[in-house]
This record gives sequence, C-alpha cells and structure tokens, in this order.
Amino acid sequence: MQGMPQSAARRPRADSRRWVLDGEGEAIFTSLPQTVLANLAGSRSESPLVWNAFYPLAARQEVLGELLALPPLWGTRLLPQAAGEADVEMYFWGYALDGRPMPGLREAVRAVDGPGGKTEVDLFLVGGGQLIAVEAKRRAAPGRCGRYARGRCPEVHPADGREACRYWEPGPAEFTRWLETGQRPGPGTDSPPCSMHYQLFRTLGLGRHLANAMGLDLGLWLVLPRMSWPRLEPTWLDFADRVRDEAMWRRLRVIAWEDLLGLGRARRHPR
Repeated sequence: MQGMPQSAARRPRADSRRWVLDGEGEAIFTSLPQTVLANLAGSRSESPLVWNAFYPLAARQEVLGELLALPPLWGTRLLPQAAGEADVEMYFWGYALDGRPMPGLREAVRAVDGPGGKTEVDLFLVGGGQLIAVEAKRRAAPGRCGRYARGRCPEVHPADGREACRYWEPGPAEFTRWLETGQRPGPGTDSPPCSMHYQLFRTLGLGRHLANAMGLDLGLWLVLPRMSWPRLEPTWLDFADRVRDEAMWRRLRVIAWEDLLGLGRARRHPR
C-alpha cells in the first residue's frame, strides 16, 4: 500500500498457509513442523506447489493411474494396470492428511541418517505395491553436499576428531548398496558423485530402506518446471545411470509441474 511504512505492512504468519488453495481445514496443519508451515506461507517455496498439485488428487481412487499416464519428461509412462487402479495414501512431508505421522518413517530416517537425521521428502505416495518418493523443485537443482562445499567432507577434508562419512560406511546408509558411486573419495578427490547427487542419493537410500521395511517397491519422481529440464537433464541422467537395480531404474520419472497442475485443474473443473 503506497505511503504505508514497511514496518506496518502485514506479514503472513508461519501458520497462515497463504498460498494454499484448498484443504486449509485438514488436520495435517496441526501436525506439520513450523519450518514446513513457514514454507507454505512463502510464494517462492516448492511447498505450496506440492500441496496445490497433489491435494486435489488425494481422494481419487485411480489417482496413481492418472499420474502414471502423464507423459514424463523422462521415464516410463505407464506401469501395469493393477497399480493404476489401487488406492493411494499421500504423506506430505511425512504426515497423512489426518495428521498421522507416516508409519516407520522416523525409524527409517534414524537408521539411514543417524540420530537427529534430517532427510525430508516432500511427498510419499503409497499404493499399488509401491512407495513413491516425490522430490519437488521450483527453480533450484537437487541439493548438493553442504559439507563438501564448505571444505568439511570427512573423506576429502579429513580432520582430527571428524568421523568418517556414514554414507560410505557399511550399514543401512551406505550409498554403494544401491548406487554406482565410484571409488570412495579421499584427500584431493575433485567433486565426487556423492557431493553432486547428495539429495537424490539420500532420498533413494531412505526410500529403499523404508520400502524394504514395508514390503514395497520404491519409485522416485522428480517434479520440476518444463523450462528447467534442459538445464538439469545431464545431471539427472548421470544420477539415473548410477542406479544399480534395473527395476528401480524403470521406476524413476521426471514430471513437469505444468502437466501435474493441469491434472488437478481438470479435476476441479471437469469438462
């Protein structure tokens, strides 16, 4: 408003969900962490896009089939028909619409990332014998390793008292269980794959651990703007080529926001 002092301008509260279009009364909003609520109140965050794209589809029995039928930017368009007809439960940032924490997720994060683990997946879809982890990006690329960028990688930049990286140690967190990572990095290693693909590697590792515990097959989807795909395609292809399991590789998909949001709009305004 012209003439209004900046200090007097109305600022949205963290729990205002300013950019949420539908479903404001869902119980999930009493369970989500404040960090997620703050992101939902910001127009530049991926969080409102995740909610506004998937929430209108949450009640539809055949939603998995509709999602699988979307033409991907990369990946398989359709899986067996039985998967498309299954009921699907959605867990936004680890919580169901009724506010329940996703069963087994906390234990999986602790097993893979250790005490205080912080891997946070935007959305899990459970149905049709699958656990699908959805990572959403608005402008940025999937995250890289912050410790490597800061010169604090325990493998490449060893220091007294610094423990080895858990993602290279034997156990549920070990990247090499699922991925072709090359040799373990050491002093002088230049930009190892675990640095470039850090977020996707961690998401896949967490998803595989959780899917195995649930007796499900893991899928991993990346959602991004269509215009971002040419820039991010080489990095995604490098990541996808490192997935060891061919069946897992076939469940990787890249989807455009434009197609996903169009599916939701079509359900709000059927022709």
